[in-house]
Amino acid sequence: MLSGKTALITGASRGIGKGIAELFAQNGCNVAFTFASSVEKARAFEAELTNQYGIKAKGYQSNAADFAQSEALAQEVLADFGKVDILINNAGITRDTLLMRMNEEQWDEVINTNLKSAFNLTKAFLRHFLGNRAGSIINMTSVVGVMGNAGQANYSASKAGMIGFTKSVAKEVGSRGIRCNAVAPGFIETEMTAELDEAVKKGWADTIPLKRAGETTDVANACLFLASDLSTYITGQTLSVCGGMLM
Repeated sequence: MLSGKTALITGASRGIGKGIAELFAQNGCNVAFTFASSVEKARAFEAELTNQYGIKAKGYQSNAADFAQSEALAQEVLADFGKVDILINNAGITRDTLLMRMNEEQWDEVINTNLKSAFNLTKAFLRHFLGNRAGSIINMTSVVGVMGNAGQANYSASKAGMIGFTKSVAKEVGSRGIRCNAVAPGFIETEMTAELDEAVKKGWADTIPLKRAGETTDVANACLFLASDLSTYITGQTLSVCGGMLM
């Protein structure tokens, strides 16, 4: 479905980002991805994608929350791959605590990593997309960006901001053939959720109409749809992948 295309996926060394990278590679897409710390792990993932799917893959150690690093990253990726067709702003962190206990650093770190990073990378690649009169931008938001969540005021605010950012970008660049959409995962099984107590996970699952947590492939499939030519008349939308949590 993505043969001959190139995607840049931020925060793709684990979890949802890694699942997206694997599915895109499986569908013939060349994959550039960013990672935060583990160079050895990133190089192993590069080799895995290349050897298993026969595509070009390269990881870049870069902080998406840093504007200058994002600009440099865009230049390096375009030099290595020649073009980028798909940008997935997936980098994100949590620093959960009640607002009464939240300090300024916890607020700023989450807003910068989750929301400012989307501005940084979209801005960095926008001229390239405009020149090509094509491109699919996918921003990873969350159901808590719509419904809020106690103890996640910073995270919820960052993800709500992603939705507004998505709609605004879609309106600005739609006339040039560029689409911008968001994906809002619900409770998804990842390395982070694996550390939760089983009783807690069951309690969450019981509140979901489909009565189970989602998998990274569920989110990756939604991204594949929005990145592919199956969705050429879809922009400015938020696709919830949440088992019915949002209705």
